Amino acid sequence: MAELLSGNAAIARGAYEAGAVLAAGYPGTPSTEILENAVKYKDDIYLEWAPNEKVALEVGAAAAMGGTRSIVTMKHVGLNVAADPLMTLAYIGVEGGLVICVADDPGMHSSQNEQDTRNYAKFARLPIFEPTSSQEAKDFVAMAMEVSEKHKTPVLLRSTTRVSHSRSLVELGERQEHKSKGFQKDVQRFVTVPAFSRQMRLKVEKRTAELKAEAESSPANKIEMGDKSLGIIACGITYQYVKEVWPEASVLKLGFSQPWPDDLIGKFAGDVDKLLVVEELDPLLEEHIKAMGIECHGRDAVSGIGELSVSTLRESRAKLEGRPAEKPAYENNADKLPGRPPVLCAGCPHRGVFYALTKHDVVVAGDIGCYSLGAFKPLERLDIILCMGGGVSMAHGLDKAGEKKKVVGIVGDSTFFHSGITGLLDIAYNKGKSTIIVVDNRTTAMTGHQDHPGTGRTLMGEPTVEASIEDIGRACGIKRIRTLNPYDQQATQKALDEEINADEASLVISKAPCILHDRSGVKPALEIDSELCKNCRMCLKLGCPAIEASEGEKPSISSILCTGCGLCRQICKFGAISGGENE
Repeated sequence: MAELLSGNAAIARGAYEAGAVLAAGYPGTPSTEILENAVKYKDDIYLEWAPNEKVALEVGAAAAMGGTRSIVTMKHVGLNVAADPLMTLAYIGVEGGLVICVADDPGMHSSQNEQDTRNYAKFARLPIFEPTSSQEAKDFVAMAMEVSEKHKTPVLLRSTTRVSHSRSLVELGERQEHKSKGFQKDVQRFVTVPAFSRQMRLKVEKRTAELKAEAESSPANKIEMGDKSLGIIACGITYQYVKEVWPEASVLKLGFSQPWPDDLIGKFAGDVDKLLVVEELDPLLEEHIKAMGIECHGRDAVSGIGELSVSTLRESRAKLEGRPAEKPAYENNADKLPGRPPVLCAGCPHRGVFYALTKHDVVVAGDIGCYSLGAFKPLERLDIILCMGGGVSMAHGLDKAGEKKKVVGIVGDSTFFHSGITGLLDIAYNKGKSTIIVVDNRTTAMTGHQDHPGTGRTLMGEPTVEASIEDIGRACGIKRIRTLNPYDQQATQKALDEEINADEASLVISKAPCILHDRSGVKPALEIDSELCKNCRMCLKLGCPAIEASEGEKPSISSILCTGCGLCRQICKFGAISGGENE
């Protein structure tokens, strides 16, 4: 039986068919839907959203050490968070299969940087599989499980945005059960004190040689001979683009791409006149092939910045052939369209906090989440964004560096549980004076409304404990803690004024559910009375997409977009806005 599946859904199906018993991860586009799709198999697989990727990998690693087949999911930057256990797990190894599914984001469609997960495979000396379609995404999970158990190693499976979110037909199979023997005590293997780790290090090199031999004959790697004047080596989704741009060329497709199958690469290179390496992001394969003494084209023709596509590779082909690139068959009119700057949703609770901050001359350290949009006009109340949890720690750093202005840190609820708690502990322990605002919209909103430790619900839909941000703040040692309703602008401004000007650290929790996730707060749309409106345009400074205004015209409110939150009514000095929650 065949089904039309996205790459992420196919990975979930692959985990089910391969007999996985445990799956853990942290949501992050483009990997999020793997576990969301795996929930349909919850009768056979235990699933959880962990507080962060490090915890998820530690959970999965322990299960695999005990002989259970497991998968762990995250996006590329999440692997940075999980790098600590990953590097040592490469030494210890596993008993049950462990597949670490990492989704890269070339082109940064929803990420703060571009990263190539293959670097971690090389760094940790771990095998990596790179599917090029949904079918391979499913099949490679099973292959990776087999390799993992055979060589007692965790295995990386690298997807990309295009593989994760594209759909294609997938032939489904049956679940293959694998019984665990349970954890077997072996101190010299599982305890990484230096005396034992030195021996583990030697075993890693022996394992790498064995994996290299396996990659040479793996069905995931195959040669498709065509015109021998040009041979192309491609990994992952780039194979699909190559087949469309160079249908006549000979191709070596590497699905089990590390350790590099040198003999296979050498044989293929020897059978073609000219060699081209097509890979997204870093030139790892190109550099390796050149180190083998084989001439090849790569970065001289194919860009290493951004996402590749058929159109970009057509330009690469023209460059290789020494001719101008052909004009596309269609005209791209994107630059003629009106701009659509990113804004917080109509009725977003974060808007009230950011608007209140516009009344203060402070430095605001932000974080990763939909509240990152507070950096854009007209609110412009975020000054720095670095990484998950950085909003808390960087606020403390600016404060301790002697920044003359008051410093505010902003973090979301899910991000607070992910990596904000340790930063808050640092502030309390080291007597910082920053004001930390947790914009708690009761969900992991940016990646599609996933649950987290503060929502009281698990990934499997079960009720559970609801972690209190206020209680955690007190446990960290923060004395000034207050919770506010961001839709009450007067109270919000008063609270922020008091906390920002306090001579000690404070924790402010802005608590109101995401309006897209919980529609219970939606009220009738507001209206602007054109007779009372003085066209001062103060309401436009909220940056609400429901408030519209043409050049020279008085503002109006879209009844389709407005959620009746009432913020605009509260800041209108002329009483021109009516309707909504208090009517």
